[in-house]
Amino acid sequence: MAQTQTRPAIHATAGARGEADRYKTLSGFEGREEELGRSLSVLLKVLHNDAGYAHEMNDPLVKAHLLAIQFAKNRGELAEYVAHDIRTMEPVTLRMKGIIEKTGIREIALVALFDRTACHYGLALTSGGDGRQRSWKEPFGHVLEQCRKIGQFDLTVQEIHDQWTRPRLQGYARTMGVELDVSPIAADGTITVGLVD
Repeated sequence: MAQTQTRPAIHATAGARGEADRYKTLSGFEGREEELGRSLSVLLKVLHNDAGYAHEMNDPLVKAHLLAIQFAKNRGELAEYVAHDIRTMEPVTLRMKGIIEKTGIREIALVALFDRTACHYGLALTSGGDGRQRSWKEPFGHVLEQCRKIGQFDLTVQEIHDQWTRPRLQGYARTMGVELDVSPIAADGTITVGLVD
């Protein structure tokens, strides 16, 4: 039988009102209940929205990416858009490069790109992995399938992977002083990224 993982309980800080209060188990959202309620409301609205097709939680982010990628493609400037994106991320990637150089831990590049950023796990809902490798299901196919039917986009998942996803990830990695292998899209839609020695 698989062992279940449990998360450590969050307890009140040492500055709690009384000694006994330090042992209370907390949610981590104390003082943010209203924000949590609004967030859950948005989540439920998105998942309940089946106008046109069944929406997924990442649809707004996917569509924002698709609009920008399609615009750049239509103007013949997709490579320039990728280069702009890589430059825009330099304040983050150069900081990570410094941490990698200081610690010698190259896996920090993967943590920075996939584990620490809501930009990735908000887009790729099935992201996972650890150590020197990360995998996720490509996020664009579901929305593209629906939106191509009504003429919103003419992009393909393969085109996005080859001209957007792969070059951006490899560009971020170069800035951080590491090299990444970005796999082709597997039959089940999985993309795997690994550190190259």
